[in-house]
Amino acid sequence: MQDDVATWFAARTTTADRWPLERLLALKASTRVSVVLPALDEEATVGRIVESVRTSLGEGAPADRRLVDELVVVDSGSTDRTAEVARAAGARVVHRDEILPDLPAVHGKGEAMWRSLAATDGDVVVFVDADLRSFTPSYVTGLLGPLLSDPHVQLVKAVYERPLVEGSAVVSAGGGRVTELVARPLLNLLWPQLAGVVQPLAGEYAARRSLLERLPFPCGYGVELALIVDTLDLVGLDGLAQVDLGVRVHRHHDERRLGLMAAEIMRTAFDRLARRGDLPDLGVLGASLTQFAHDPSGFSSTTHDVVGLERPPMATVSAYSDRASA
Repeated sequence: MQDDVATWFAARTTTADRWPLERLLALKASTRVSVVLPALDEEATVGRIVESVRTSLGEGAPADRRLVDELVVVDSGSTDRTAEVARAAGARVVHRDEILPDLPAVHGKGEAMWRSLAATDGDVVVFVDADLRSFTPSYVTGLLGPLLSDPHVQLVKAVYERPLVEGSAVVSAGGGRVTELVARPLLNLLWPQLAGVVQPLAGEYAARRSLLERLPFPCGYGVELALIVDTLDLVGLDGLAQVDLGVRVHRHHDERRLGLMAAEIMRTAFDRLARRGDLPDLGVLGASLTQFAHDPSGFSSTTHDVVGLERPPMATVSAYSDRASA
């Protein structure tokens, strides 16, 4: 197994500078490219990302340098100026609840990503987190490279160094705590073929619509793990690739948010084990997470539901099929 992982890593890991814009434009042909930013209260960063994509790769770029055909921000119910800022920067902004409106929406990044398939029409969809402080157009071009150059590649994950930035303090490789403490151990133990995936929880990736339509989407934090595990099951390891994008700086979450993220990721992994018959009915497992905070009066507890809701493959949703055939 280690030899297989090493072979895949060598064949399917590239760097962003291998995919210059000129090369991608020559490979693009008639392929339509959609860039999607799922966003929740990201007014501080979403505008700069949108403007960068639009002016360098989209409709704001010279006609002979337009790689991106549509740029969409899916607003997940922001209470700040995210939608206003994104629209002013040149994105088409769609509220989560406006997409497939006959299906009541729930909260979560995976929900916004799933619904974005019904708000876009690209043959290839690039997902970019809206809280990035380190975004450059190479995030998009790098992720598109393996897809446009190799028809066997179905999904491309980002690779990057993730420093932990707290004010003026920077801890090299201090980010990605849930990746190192939860996701990577789970994958190495349960899906060892994926041991070579450097950033399994990366929020930046690109995939073919024909694949995304066939994948279920957990509505919460488990979506990243689910997509790579389900892609492995559906198309095999050779259908995945990864691209080194350099350094990623973004807004960090506190330990309680990371704990909830970890619980949802574990739930997602257990769901998939149960489907292949390696676990009993998950109804016997707990469905909540209790966390504790301390203040001058002592400890207080908060209990969160561990989200188990998952959206079915979009290709099975009649409202989506009706839209496609309209």
